[in-house]
Amino acid sequence: MVVRKVGKLKLRVKVITVCIILCFIVIALLCFSNFSLFHSNKNFRDNVEKSEQEEKIPKKYSFDLLMVGDALIHSAIYEDAKNSDGSYNFKPMLEYIKPISSNYDLAYYNQETILGGKDLSYSNYPLFNSPDEVGEAFIDAGFNLVSLATNHTMDKGEKGVIHSVNYWTRQKDVVWDGQRLSGEEREKIRTYECNGIKYAFFSYTTWTNGLETPEGKEYLNNVYSAEKAKKDIENVKDKVDIIIVAMHWGTEYSTEVSNDQVTIANYLSSLGVQLIIGSHPHVVEPIEYINNGKTLVIYSLGNFISDQVGIERLTGLMMEVTINKMETEEESVVTVDSPRAELIYTTSNYGGKRNFKVYPYSMLDNSILLNYQSYYDEYKSIVSSKYSQLTWGLSRS
Repeated sequence: MVVRKVGKLKLRVKVITVCIILCFIVIALLCFSNFSLFHSNKNFRDNVEKSEQEEKIPKKYSFDLLMVGDALIHSAIYEDAKNSDGSYNFKPMLEYIKPISSNYDLAYYNQETILGGKDLSYSNYPLFNSPDEVGEAFIDAGFNLVSLATNHTMDKGEKGVIHSVNYWTRQKDVVWDGQRLSGEEREKIRTYECNGIKYAFFSYTTWTNGLETPEGKEYLNNVYSAEKAKKDIENVKDKVDIIIVAMHWGTEYSTEVSNDQVTIANYLSSLGVQLIIGSHPHVVEPIEYINNGKTLVIYSLGNFISDQVGIERLTGLMMEVTINKMETEEESVVTVDSPRAELIYTTSNYGGKRNFKVYPYSMLDNSILLNYQSYYDEYKSIVSSKYSQLTWGLSRS
């Protein structure tokens, strides 16, 4: 009997021990589970709080834009660029500009004279026609935003515009406006994006030199009207962050801003345009912010390259701005900031090969342009007259 009792006692002790061990294991598992759950919940809460904080921090986007004026290609310029095989090379004329212009996200210029094709014969003032290689040189130098609506658009008639549009259509990664080949193409809504900022670009001219588009083919040259601009802008303003307009306007060879320019600029600003880039006067004009700083207006960039006579017509303006976007859950704010300026000058020789070359004024000396500093001061004063805070010297020159 004693042996049986001892055996039963041992069995009970083993059972109790196993139960105790199992209880400890269960308790440990529960503790570990609660510990993990606690930390999991804490991590979840931390991630939610971090996400909420990140949503409150504005997202920042920006791109830099360089702008230059008119490519006014006189016969002396294209003859200077002509090779022995009949082709043309304008790239050497831009060799001092390319190291600057190729460093920007967007680089703008105004193609003053139409690229109408060699079949229509290249020609000089008053009815211009320029080789396609002009466009190639500018694209090679990094220019990818091009205005085509000018008073010389119809110099070679409809055939010239057809060639021009076909040429620009073939160019990859180049945004252009001002000429189209149909009403449907003219009315098509186009938006573009650069570094996370969506933009629209329109090119208008107020001048035609009396060379009107054929009736029913007004799309060939984008002639400005308040009604047309309003329709274009209202069609696109809810689809983009910023609207840029190139305006061919003003009075030739006048450094003063005309009343018409002021009227149009304020109207475009009221529609939501934030950057207006002016051309046509062939000389520089002032820049200014209007509408309580909502719109930057560059009234005239002047000539970029030409064979016109006079220091004022051989001097042009390079402008740089930064387009900034601050985006939160509640709103998106886009501003045109940090305008900077530099003057450029077109040089050439007389007698024999002309060797046209565009120089930044910062590279000039008296051997290139006698008394260049006095000209710099004169035109700098004109450009800054309505915006004295303008910074001189480009950030990427």
